[in-house]
Amino acid sequence: MERRDDQDRTLGAMHTLESALESATFGREDRWRDDVLASLTRLLEAVADEGDGATEPDSLLSDVARNQPRLRARVHGIRAQYRQLRETLEALISERPGEGPVDFADLRQRIGWILSALRHVRGRESDLIYEAYFDAFEADLIEEADLRHDVLGVEESEREQSRDVKGT
Repeated sequence: MERRDDQDRTLGAMHTLESALESATFGREDRWRDDVLASLTRLLEAVADEGDGATEPDSLLSDVARNQPRLRARVHGIRAQYRQLRETLEALISERPGEGPVDFADLRQRIGWILSALRHVRGRESDLIYEAYFDAFEADLIEEADLRHDVLGVEESEREQSRDVKGT
């Protein structure tokens, strides 16, 4: 559940940052800078936690690297991308975009690239975990979920029919 919590926190931080970036700057430059800087800091903390979690020995990525050697290089790539994103966020925050004149359009664009890169690595991680599951169990997660739903639905339907027969 920790992985899901980290991902949810990162997604929330991404949305908060996007909201701060979309707000108007004219006449409220200082407020805009403060909001963006606070949002960047929150995103950095979330990305750091998510990246650190991905390196834990009991993480899903560690399990994939340990048990599926052919996917190990992709695990290392994902971890490297998390490190690069963290370093990029740290560098941007250390520039203190709130000090001095700011090219708001340029800053929005730079942060947009970071958010796109973050979405990319998160998607790659999800694809990798899904592929590892499929390889390990020779089963499709979505099909299994549908099958479980169908089986539960059939069982419930059979119980209802049984009650109807007994009741008549």
